[in-house]
Amino acid sequence: MIVRRALASLAALGTVVALGGGLGAGCQPIGGARYSRKQAQKSLASLEKPGIVVGEFKITKVTDGDTIHVDGLDSSLRLLGIDAEETFKHEPEKREAEAGFEAYAIHARGNAGRPVKYATPMGMIAFDFAKQWFAGVEVVRIERDHPGEIRDRYDRYLAYVFAKKHGVWQNFNVELCRAGLAPYFDKYGRSRRFHDQFVAAEAEAKAAKRGLWGNGGGKYSDYPEREAWWHARGDFVAKFREAGEAQGKAEYIDLTHWDAVKELEAHVGKEVHVLATVEDIRIGDKGPARVSLSYRKNGGFPLIFFDRDVLGTTGLADYKGEYVVATGMPTVYENKHTHKKQLQIQIDSASQIELSPIPPPHYPNGQKPAPEPIEVGPIDPTAPAPAPAPGAAPPPD
Repeated sequence: MIVRRALASLAALGTVVALGGGLGAGCQPIGGARYSRKQAQKSLASLEKPGIVVGEFKITKVTDGDTIHVDGLDSSLRLLGIDAEETFKHEPEKREAEAGFEAYAIHARGNAGRPVKYATPMGMIAFDFAKQWFAGVEVVRIERDHPGEIRDRYDRYLAYVFAKKHGVWQNFNVELCRAGLAPYFDKYGRSRRFHDQFVAAEAEAKAAKRGLWGNGGGKYSDYPEREAWWHARGDFVAKFREAGEAQGKAEYIDLTHWDAVKELEAHVGKEVHVLATVEDIRIGDKGPARVSLSYRKNGGFPLIFFDRDVLGTTGLADYKGEYVVATGMPTVYENKHTHKKQLQIQIDSASQIELSPIPPPHYPNGQKPAPEPIEVGPIDPTAPAPAPAPGAAPPPD
């Protein structure tokens, strides 16, 4: 019943959409004939090159409200600036939501200190909107926010996706926000190119009470908490970019950029400021402690702490998954047994670490759960971070 009511609420979005699919629907094929081999090879070659405009591609599947696939790629596109709610992919969660959405949402959140993602009827509406928006579209144009931001740490291509609608190229990312089916998502930084458009589109959707901003159920109820968290992170990233990119300072290195390691290598022995999220913390019974900053899947950039009291003073243990800025000099460490070489930064003072000023976690039942154990054991500073466990949660948006 709640699913039917949520789908019926689509009329309030102020957009004309012919619904298709529903709970349990799979990926939606798009378009007709495939690209020619020559066209595909030309476009695919551009994906790994730095630049703003990547090229035009044949769209093949819409996976959910904010994820699509294009011809020839095994990896999906992570659409920038938006975060649609999740779609139902399993019968048990579908049945639980239909039995009582409010109880289902409380169960999904559990006692997590931060808002979590879970499937909702509103996620299905966003999925249907995306399928209809791309219906009949032959090719899409992919563009980036920054020439150096090519993939995320889960190897998804970061993209704005444009399609020609009524003879005009339109930005799907902004239009999903305008429809009220995704908030302006600046958790990983504000849009450099379309910030004003996203802000205006979201304001329009909120004023019209479309989708997420309407009075109906079947969607996340904690957007004020989500937005406070996202915007604090976005402000922190914007501050770093202003200090580095805007002023042309090469010593400000964003670890998400494709050439971040090259930049670190060029600054060996010189002070740098590195922006990244905290991936992993390891404290061995011998040797230094190591904090890995997210760089690539199953691997990170290490911060080395010979003084464990310094690590405790930094507060990093409570910042897994959150942005920090580490200041120090990159050095090259060579393991005397394996002779592997590893770039690293040694942290001798808590003042070398700047934490993003995010709101404190909110625990629904008022009780903070026991902290995750920090891995203890012998440490090889050149060893990669452990791979995700089988069946682990999908990559975050």
